[in-house]
Amino acid sequence: MTIVGKKSALACTVCGTRNYSVPQGKDKQSDRLELKKFCRHCNAHTSHKQTI
Repeated sequence: MTIVGKKSALACTVCGTRNYSVPQGKDKQSDRLELKKFCRHCNAHTSHKQTI
């Protein structure tokens, strides 16, 4: 049996679509996670920021 926690989405900073999801940490982080990921709508590697 798997326990599923809360997830938060990663949104593309160029077009704003939410393409990826990541597990949310237990501690409250003040800064948001930012990664370079492939956006299929922009068809390029762009910066993605964590949404709340």
